[in-house]
Amino acid sequence: MTGSTPISVVIAGGGTAGWMAAASFARFLGSGFSIALIESDAIGTVGVGEATIPQIRLFNDALGLDEDEFLRTTGGTFKLGIEFVDWVKPGTRYMHAFGDIGRDAGLLPFHQYWLRAMAEGKADGELVRYSLNNMAALAGRMQRGRPRTAKTLPDMPYAFHFDAALYAAHLRRYAEARGVERIEGRIAHVHRDAGSGDIATLTLDGGHEVSGDFFIDCTGFGGLLISKTLGVGFDDWSRWLPCDSAQAVASMRAADFTPYTRASAHQAGWQWRIPLQHRTGNGIVYSSAHLDDDAAASQLLANIEGEPQGDPRLIRFRTGKRQQAWSHNVIAMGLAAGFMEPLESTSIHMIQSAIARLLKLIPGRRVEPADRDEFNRQSDFEWERIRDFLILHYHANRREEPFWQAFRAMELPDTLASKIALWCGNGHITREHEELFTEVGWLQVLVGQGLMPRGHHPIADAISSSELAEYMSVIEQLIAREVAQMPDHAQFVSHHCDAHQELSA
Repeated sequence: MTGSTPISVVIAGGGTAGWMAAASFARFLGSGFSIALIESDAIGTVGVGEATIPQIRLFNDALGLDEDEFLRTTGGTFKLGIEFVDWVKPGTRYMHAFGDIGRDAGLLPFHQYWLRAMAEGKADGELVRYSLNNMAALAGRMQRGRPRTAKTLPDMPYAFHFDAALYAAHLRRYAEARGVERIEGRIAHVHRDAGSGDIATLTLDGGHEVSGDFFIDCTGFGGLLISKTLGVGFDDWSRWLPCDSAQAVASMRAADFTPYTRASAHQAGWQWRIPLQHRTGNGIVYSSAHLDDDAAASQLLANIEGEPQGDPRLIRFRTGKRQQAWSHNVIAMGLAAGFMEPLESTSIHMIQSAIARLLKLIPGRRVEPADRDEFNRQSDFEWERIRDFLILHYHANRREEPFWQAFRAMELPDTLASKIALWCGNGHITREHEELFTEVGWLQVLVGQGLMPRGHHPIADAISSSELAEYMSVIEQLIAREVAQMPDHAQFVSHHCDAHQELSA
């Protein structure tokens, strides 16, 4: 690194995105960089993302956060998967659980043997019995570490539910203790360099100026730097994901303290339920063309557990992404980079992956176009593959409402159409490059949404029927035995990371 003064990185906006970036930069960039974050106490944050996927543990571990302390501070609980209720049609449910399904044998993944067993009547039709996470979630159990009863079982991966505002505050303390400067104020003007077009200076209300070499745009949906200043366009995906509104409200802690998120479909979208230690997060996602705001608020409040802690808060959004997440010397993160409804809890992960991508490609004082192009290529790929996964939930349905019928009839992105076609033939699932969701994740949603292939891999026919039945039975028994000895989730949380004293202090 060259230059006698540190390279300055200015983060515009706080919230979860801003403070995740600040904490990461403080941890990894070293003394050759100075980090400042601008936020205004007068500007609120959206803060609907309170459920995560297991990759968040890698982020927290990289920062050196103590897991139990983090959970106490944020009112956090454990998450083993997401339950989808009424998505295929009313009365149906399935879970997209973290971790493996069954146990692969030879060249084939487990699901190829399961498909054969289904065809021969040697499986009960539910993948749930072959998933450690799924069975533990439905039993309300939780443990950490290696399985206790069978070394052949895989680890049980997990994520968290937590209060996003408390998480941002936790990371703020971490970042400020490591030298990040927080600057209070609202950005009034953005000044560009006349020659390069790069952002040069941000002027705050009151006249204070903040200069930087690189700027991280965490200013929310509006994208003050990436969109309003640099004019980067937006790829609108509402033709595939037409929900454009959400309302969120917290309620008292639910008695049913589940170690999983619940997403329940309704006539024009879906409703989430996220159990925390001190409250339950609730929200309704919907298309305003099919459900008006008042009806959505009434429906939300009618389907929550416990007394609401306030009135539902309305959020308008448009599904899609910026055409370039990195333009000039600005990198957009969080809602400034784009938005996809939190159906698979990817919002916080997208911040995490953008940070990791930038740390690998961050330049010195000069931005190389090749670095910027590679960042944008990887970002586009990730966003598009997550988009496809979300569309699958909507497209494969047998509901009768006009909203859902339109999803069945719509033309799919080519990438998703080819994935479905490959599965519907002989049950093949491929994971391209580093797309977020694994083959097992796709398997659970494809099967859960009622898409079954016409055949299976012929190698699965190589074992005898009796060997197949024993293979399936042993896996089921090992999982059932392991789950039976796990502690209750609520007791596990109370023992390891009870937030009662922390949050009442």
